Amino acid sequence: MSDEEIAKSADPPARWDEFLARAEECRSAAERMKSPLIVNHYDCDGITSGSIAAAFFEERKISYRMKTIRKLDSAVLEEIKDEKELVFTDLGGGQDGVQELRGEVVILDHHQVAPNNSRLQLNPHLFGIDGGTQLCGATTAYFALRTLPEAAIVGAVGDIQSPMRGPNRILLNELISRKIVEAPTDLRLYGRMSRPLPQFLAYADEPFLPGLGGHEERCVQFLQGIGADFGKSTTRSGGFKTYNELDSDEKKRLIGALASHMAEATGGRFPGEKLVGETYLFPRLIAFPELYEAGEFSTLMNACGRHNAPQMGIDICLGREGALEKGRELLTLHRRLLRDGVDYAYRVVRDWGPFLFLDGRGVIDDGLIGVVAGMVYPGGRTKPILAISLDESGKVKISTRGTKRLVAEGLNLGLALREACTPLGGVGGGHAIAAGASLPPEKIDEFLKSFAQVIEGQMKGKTD
Repeated sequence: MSDEEIAKSADPPARWDEFLARAEECRSAAERMKSPLIVNHYDCDGITSGSIAAAFFEERKISYRMKTIRKLDSAVLEEIKDEKELVFTDLGGGQDGVQELRGEVVILDHHQVAPNNSRLQLNPHLFGIDGGTQLCGATTAYFALRTLPEAAIVGAVGDIQSPMRGPNRILLNELISRKIVEAPTDLRLYGRMSRPLPQFLAYADEPFLPGLGGHEERCVQFLQGIGADFGKSTTRSGGFKTYNELDSDEKKRLIGALASHMAEATGGRFPGEKLVGETYLFPRLIAFPELYEAGEFSTLMNACGRHNAPQMGIDICLGREGALEKGRELLTLHRRLLRDGVDYAYRVVRDWGPFLFLDGRGVIDDGLIGVVAGMVYPGGRTKPILAISLDESGKVKISTRGTKRLVAEGLNLGLALREACTPLGGVGGGHAIAAGASLPPEKIDEFLKSFAQVIEGQMKGKTD
């Protein structure tokens, strides 16, 4: 996306005034609540949007409870049916069953809306705004509740919505003007502030660096081969510099070498521009390397959510004492499992005609399968990817990813999963470009056939 396109994308959408009016309506409804239950998704966007709701109630001294979930299915709806006050963040809009809840409901979501869900809801799709690319759960929640701005940006980055556009860009520009966020163009790998260069490259996972990933000694050789001075750190006792310590010429040389390496390692399939892009820094959090840059912050949130510690992520967002120290311990495990998952995925991804197929059952954790699928799926693909794993109950967890080009040509993964899963007793939905589902294991073969037919129907007439 060019600078000119980004600037143009900051223009308010046609129904922006209606969106803001609904945001105020949701805010007023939340302020009237006495003891709400916040129900939020477990990923980065869910944790950050749930934290925004929690901060909103704490600022007003309103007691609240939280329930972080992986999916809003019939079992969860039955469990919460008698709650008098409910706030949903990053979910709720796509489930018809929310309509049957007995209490007062406020939904702050960005997923495609179920046709029979008429509860009070702030959702970009209701106002002609793309919730898959222009507003995430956290930025939607921020426009309603106006607190924890850093968490809003982290949610968008965690939901793969950078560079910011549309309403996300409107929010970003506001936060830049308030000096809450800075947005330089730079290398987008994790650990720019916190990791010495060999680890910075060896443990990169978004994108994973084939041939370098997991091998610090190879990364040392790679750095030495570039010919720049990447040696001793000036701020740390011994060891290599961090990326943040490099001067501008060294950064350019490293980025160029990485782009060449990725092109060679992937047979030219990896677009070099994915290495560099708009990054987001938080001046108020500069003392905390894991939180200063939005990409690092989002990885920490994903580590908490996907390893059954979402409350830890919420505590970090809310600045609670000791939470960040505990969160750091999860990162080592999270990143190792991601590296192992990506390495396995590169070996076993298969072409199934209308889509690419990654079977991670028994190998890749269900909380990581979607992340892994996205990491091995470069933007130039001409068909979507579908990845599966098994959850704790033995059901099949399904994650799908597409591209903006495919969506423009007719792909809608959220609708495809809903159509293919519902007749088989499964639950599915999400965005046109990325969606998820769960399904009884005995139905997977039937599902794959049905999903292929739905995708073929959506993409009829498309040429690769």
